[in-house]
Amino acid sequence: MSPIISVIMLTYNREKFVGRAIESILKQTFTNFEFIIIDNGSADKSGIIAEEYAVKDNRVKVLHREGENIGSGRNAGLDTAKGEYIAFIDDDDWAENNFLEFLFNLAVNKKADISVCGSYRQHDNGETEEKYIFDDLFLYDAETSVKEMVLRTHYNSATPTKLFKRNLFNKIRFPVQGKYDDISTTYKLFANSKLTAVHGKGKYYFTRHNSNNSGAATKHEQLNSQQLDEYLTVFKERTEYISRVFPNLIEFAKWSEWSYMISMVEKIKRFNITSCDAQFNFMINELKQNRNIFYNSVYTRDFEREWLDNLV
Repeated sequence: MSPIISVIMLTYNREKFVGRAIESILKQTFTNFEFIIIDNGSADKSGIIAEEYAVKDNRVKVLHREGENIGSGRNAGLDTAKGEYIAFIDDDDWAENNFLEFLFNLAVNKKADISVCGSYRQHDNGETEEKYIFDDLFLYDAETSVKEMVLRTHYNSATPTKLFKRNLFNKIRFPVQGKYDDISTTYKLFANSKLTAVHGKGKYYFTRHNSNNSGAATKHEQLNSQQLDEYLTVFKERTEYISRVFPNLIEFAKWSEWSYMISMVEKIKRFNITSCDAQFNFMINELKQNRNIFYNSVYTRDFEREWLDNLV
């Protein structure tokens, strides 16, 4: 019998964390799943640890690959997946034991193509931060779900808090270049869904530590030119995609791109980051050219106008 859910996890040099992540999935109350682990060229024992679990539980399948980017590894998992639904977990995170059951029931009961839960962020110092925790249930059509993702009101682009109908990936895959695959892909999945069900029950735990791939996205003093280049490219592509698919969101899509720019300009100035001069000058020029439209947009917030007044 084919599994209902395929859980995909990429691992790379995370022997300290990967066992916890694997066990959190194997202890799920929803049991009809396969767990596809992609060892993306680890130099430590991460792949060996994954193989040890595969011996104990036949739901675990391990693929060993030469180290490539995250997106290509996830695509390898998708090529192997047999489930009707796709879930993701990162190798340094963990999930509550009813994580899959909660997302599956939410998707089935609401006839949704995507279901979303809340999460927590655990830091090195022991602090736990709530991320999109609330008691309400929201149902969004494709256009609204994209807008909500961009606004990050009830969820963001991170894939691990979401359950996707597998057929969404028939034409949509992760990029095989770059480091930040979620921002390049998730909005397209929402755009191609008929319905998204969102409930802020916290079922997933992100771990934040110095070796996180997303460290520069959350610790702004680590901002670097490579990240900025990739984000600016992706957000320009996102603007073009959203504007083409949802003409009602053209102004919103353009605003979101400028909103990111002014936010990065402010952070570069505040933290005195000197490694992003080229990107800084590019963003300043873009903001100057579109200043009046951005300043007067219904989406622009007061603090963004203040930043424009003070920085541009």
